[in-house]
Amino acid sequence: MQPIYAIETFRPSQAVGAFIGRARRTIVEAIDQKLAPLDISHAQWIVVMLLGDGAASTAAELCKILIYDPGAMTRLLDRLAKKGVLRRVRAKADRRTVRLELTAEGKRLYPRILEALVEVFNRLLHGFSKSEVRRLEDLLKRMVANAGS
Repeated sequence: MQPIYAIETFRPSQAVGAFIGRARRTIVEAIDQKLAPLDISHAQWIVVMLLGDGAASTAAELCKILIYDPGAMTRLLDRLAKKGVLRRVRAKADRRTVRLELTAEGKRLYPRILEALVEVFNRLLHGFSKSEVRRLEDLLKRMVANAGS
């Protein structure tokens, strides 16, 4: 397969990584702005979404998904617990395992975050067709899959 980039012509600011980085920053800033009235930070709303979606249920799983330091994750979870958004529950089968679950407040917050995400993505994807968005999602999935090969 022919390489996409060549050293002689490569311009980092015009490469796919730069555009993905700028798109991510734009998305995060737009969502943070939308969620500001809820007094929830970027890292906090992502944790709520991952727990609410069932994508993670322990601090270790969150650290792996978010590429987060365990100490920083503990502090983040402590803040969310103090806000009443999540609780730590010891697993019955193995008391060493601590599961995370959303509280009633966290479950109330989850759909509000989801609504903000949908609104922001719909605004940022204005002018795209559904097929273009599905194609973009597929291309990004392939890029992530290539990282594992």
